[in-house]
Amino acid sequence: MTVSAVASRPDVGHPRRWLILAVLASVAFMAQLDLFIVNIAIPAMGRTFEGAGISGLSWVLNAYAIAFAALLVPAGRLADHHGRRLFLLSGIAVFVAASVACALAPNLGVLIAARAVQAAGAAMIVPPSLGLLYPAFPKDKHTLVVGIWAGVGAVAATAGPPIGGLLVALDWRWIFLVNVPVGIAALIAGLIVLPEIRAPRTAELPEPVSTIALFAGVSLLVFAMSEGSNLGWTSLPVLGAALVAVAAIAVTVVYALRHPHPLVEASLFRTREFSTAALAMFVYYIGFAAWLLLTVLFLQNVWHYDAVRAGLAIAPGPLTAAVFAINAGRIARRFGRRLPAIVGPALMGVSAAYWLITVSSTPTYLALLPGMLIGGTSAGLTQAPLFAASSALPPERATTGAAVLNMFRQIGSAFGVALLVALMATATPNALYEFQRGWWLEIVVAIITVLVVARSARGEAASKPASSLGSARSMN
Repeated sequence: MTVSAVASRPDVGHPRRWLILAVLASVAFMAQLDLFIVNIAIPAMGRTFEGAGISGLSWVLNAYAIAFAALLVPAGRLADHHGRRLFLLSGIAVFVAASVACALAPNLGVLIAARAVQAAGAAMIVPPSLGLLYPAFPKDKHTLVVGIWAGVGAVAATAGPPIGGLLVALDWRWIFLVNVPVGIAALIAGLIVLPEIRAPRTAELPEPVSTIALFAGVSLLVFAMSEGSNLGWTSLPVLGAALVAVAAIAVTVVYALRHPHPLVEASLFRTREFSTAALAMFVYYIGFAAWLLLTVLFLQNVWHYDAVRAGLAIAPGPLTAAVFAINAGRIARRFGRRLPAIVGPALMGVSAAYWLITVSSTPTYLALLPGMLIGGTSAGLTQAPLFAASSALPPERATTGAAVLNMFRQIGSAFGVALLVALMATATPNALYEFQRGWWLEIVVAIITVLVVARSARGEAASKPASSLGSARSMN
């Protein structure tokens, strides 16, 4: 079934909307899980590929992060034009095939190349999954279903280490093979259940210059942030990549403002809710990525937990995130979307402050657990209202909006990891004071995110009386 712009009646939704949600949530989980599940397997990969140093092994993570961040917006925009269902199903096929290649990789080079292809598949999956979700449900259900979708994403992010730890105990290759049955099942279900949605036939494709510029800018920016600690922040490759990235992003902005058909339209950011969500997503994920990495490193490097034990120790976080994110609809009906978007980031700072006060080098899991639960609550409350901002855009731009938000999230995550490594002065910290620097980073990021969202709320409140006065004058 092909639909030009909206898959169903906006006041009722698609008759198979809950099946659609199940399919989209499962593939979003699969795609986002691989952003985090591999981290805990890096030491095991190093034992398999003898002679591979940490700088080489880091590219198993960096190749995925760079390709995923750079391809999100082009994939989202092309999905709007050529068909969201087509792109999502093609992305699943690419992701599954690349997962098999990762599992069978005979050497590190093949594994890194397969990870880049896997990321391309993920970039084709994540934006269309939200773009297909909105039209399937009536407007008043968007916060509910985006909460479920974001809850799945929150669980994927925080469940990566626990699941990875359990699978690494068998063999690190299982972290890729586990995608195969899930992907095949989702592909079959998607062929049966998902409707096709695309922009009107008269819509123009984005012009190529801004597409190439954004791809180059994002990929080089993430490269510079990922490699700064390895190559040196003042090294020629890092500085050169950063300068070219800034120039490429400037070209993207100019085209967004002046060209009639850019890849990213400036009109997206004229919606206050969306522009605030994009900025808040970037800032929040600086701290959230640091929170995830810090927790894994602390358990393994300071408390000397093995991969399985560290994974299980982190498990309460994703469980708590799931509970709050799945109930995002109820929370929004009771408190609105703005309050959870403020309280969520604030709780990340509370979690870090609690660990600063209570956690020591002596393993005491009960001292760590409350901070884990608070951090999970933060992830569960924050993501749903921020991702829901895509629904404020026109229906034909929902996928592009979701792609932009995910891009800001990925750039924020890369920046957070790079900043954390720079603050701790080493990629393998083992002293408590090094982790305390990271917790202070989370507190600062939490405060900034709260200010971003709260300032937007004040701006909206201040504009309403003026708008009302203007309306009254026009009526008179």
